[in-house]
Amino acid sequence: MSKKRKFPNNKKAKIPNHIPRDILQLLNNNTSKALNYKQIASKLNINDAGGRNIIIQQLAVLKSKEQIKEIAKGKFLIVPQNHNYYGTVDMTSNGNAYVVCDELEHDIYIPSRNLNKALHNDQVKVYVYKRKKNKKQEGDIIEIIKRAKTEFVGVLQLNKNFGFVLPDDPKMYADIFISKNNLTGANDGDKVLAKLSDWPDNSKNPFGEIIETLGRPGDHDTEIHSILLEYGLPYKFTDEVESYASKIPIEITDKEIAKRRDLRNELTFTIDPKDAKDFDDALSFKSLENGIFEIGIHIADVSHYVHENNILDNEAYNRATSVYLVDRVVPMLPEILSNNVCSLRPNEEKLTFSAIFEINQKAQVVKQWFGRTVILSDKRFTYDEAQEIIDDTSEFEGKNIISAILKLDELAKILRKQRMKNGAISFDKTEVKFELDENNEPVSVYVKESKDAHKLIEEFMLLANRKVAEFIGKNDNSPKKKTFVYRVHDEPNIDKLTSLQSIISKFGYKIATDTKKHTSDSLNKLLKDVHGKAESNMVETLTIRSMSKAIYTTQNIGHYGLAFDYYTHFTSPIRRYPDVMVHRLLQYYLDNAKSVNEEVYEEKCKHSSEREYMASKAERDSIKYMQVKYMQDHKDQEFKGVISGVTEWGIYIEIIENKCEGMVRIKDIKDDYYIFDEKQYAIIGQETKNKYQLGDEVTITVKNTDLERKHLDFNLIE
Repeated sequence: MSKKRKFPNNKKAKIPNHIPRDILQLLNNNTSKALNYKQIASKLNINDAGGRNIIIQQLAVLKSKEQIKEIAKGKFLIVPQNHNYYGTVDMTSNGNAYVVCDELEHDIYIPSRNLNKALHNDQVKVYVYKRKKNKKQEGDIIEIIKRAKTEFVGVLQLNKNFGFVLPDDPKMYADIFISKNNLTGANDGDKVLAKLSDWPDNSKNPFGEIIETLGRPGDHDTEIHSILLEYGLPYKFTDEVESYASKIPIEITDKEIAKRRDLRNELTFTIDPKDAKDFDDALSFKSLENGIFEIGIHIADVSHYVHENNILDNEAYNRATSVYLVDRVVPMLPEILSNNVCSLRPNEEKLTFSAIFEINQKAQVVKQWFGRTVILSDKRFTYDEAQEIIDDTSEFEGKNIISAILKLDELAKILRKQRMKNGAISFDKTEVKFELDENNEPVSVYVKESKDAHKLIEEFMLLANRKVAEFIGKNDNSPKKKTFVYRVHDEPNIDKLTSLQSIISKFGYKIATDTKKHTSDSLNKLLKDVHGKAESNMVETLTIRSMSKAIYTTQNIGHYGLAFDYYTHFTSPIRRYPDVMVHRLLQYYLDNAKSVNEEVYEEKCKHSSEREYMASKAERDSIKYMQVKYMQDHKDQEFKGVISGVTEWGIYIEIIENKCEGMVRIKDIKDDYYIFDEKQYAIIGQETKNKYQLGDEVTITVKNTDLERKHLDFNLIE
């Protein structure tokens, strides 16, 4: 029996994303019978007043969108769509696809013959056939509404008068035909960027043109640039943008200082990674009377230098984020700004936007102030240097800046403890890091964990982000809410949590999902229990995948993972465009300006979320690429690994010491004939009954490394 879902009984209750979708799916499955809100609540297992109020609200919204109709007072039917739906294509590795549609409970299966030239992530219109008993819901793509991408990285295979680009993207199922006139100087075997120009009805291949030659496959810069361009991420600025940035006035005048709160005499410092060049944030610390501390979180005032709708702002918006690859940073802003003018370097006056709090010994904020400031950082600490102070105070006693770090560490631990008590999820996931030589070759791989110094900075950045969001959203009593940019994180999907439970039960772990608090508590216990175990990285990764994705939006629903009702991104405008928007909006509202256009900012939020997702995929690909490169020189070495995935064609192994992942193909295990057992997450030998199961520890060697595909094949040591 399914659990009853309860919602807060108040007008400001957050509306989970799944409620409108659940209503549409329910009405779509009951097309002949009109339902009222009580019947809908009952069928959705919602039995409290707060939940029923949300359903009433959403019925009104869906009616206004003409997705449902009210055929009698309080009784609703779905508006029929003649079997046509809109959704997003999700290609599979075998050339077939699914269309993901919010209105339908199940994804629509599209056999390759019905793709109608649609590609992965395209937005399409699909005709859904009447579902046959015990069959997949099947459809036919009848229109491509919007292409997800038209540029593809691949290798050129050249014939006498034409060529084909073989795309790197495994989900791009068609090679791209290139006529002789569209080669633009590329040679056979070059890695190139090709743009689709046409796809004639009578051709199985799209036509395209080469717009950039990247170099020879396997070359380091060629492969890194390929990763970026595969996700539509630029790797350089145009001369026009660089020239504009170089002409920005950078002198801090007395007139500008007079407009700001002058904090140049306050004790101020930064704590960042040792290889960081862009310092977004600084902390200031001052002891007041009665056990109160004044703590300032000072953020680079990028919006002072980057004005709306100029060439620099447009470039920053298009990029939306800096991209952090293994061997380089591709910045959102040109280097003169990101590493120089806006970077809060020590012993240099800098313009900042600050959140200043008076905090008591219990880490409670008793007073707050937001506004533009000018600071002068006294010192730059690396995380390691700050950690040394926290770990061993004896040799540092008596210095004001040291005392400040120790007190901030003490307060940060209280703030973190309170967050955990409120239901925050403790994702202290390990990071894979590389030591590179002068030629960007990986000489070692190591795992980096978050320590107290990292958590100190994290807690005060979280505090600033939360308080800025509360200042705009929570205290807004106007009839029309002020438009603002929030960072939101929806509650986890119950189906994904159920799937997670079925996997982790193999290791003896379990999670509770009956209430929001029990879910977060049990997830934290899981992450704590698995820490340091062989299967830790795999379980942590699976747990993260069970969560909803955090996004930017003007519609606040709170942040589940952090257990905050209001949250935004204020603290990193050098590397995130949403933070630039937040700075501008905060200043607008501090100046008592009217609310800005919500639709405009919602579109900007959507764009920022999409670019962030692409950047994260590029960052993951660069890690995979460097892991493969590292393993090329370790083919004769034996490694301990843990089985991190099981499929019908093989088992994935994650090496414990460096987190490199590769595959052992079933056909390469010679001692028996193995069959995939989906229920046990295992492959089982038919004669020996030998079993290789998810989470088992095994020994492997490297069989093959493929840099272009970023793939490792392993041999299993019997």
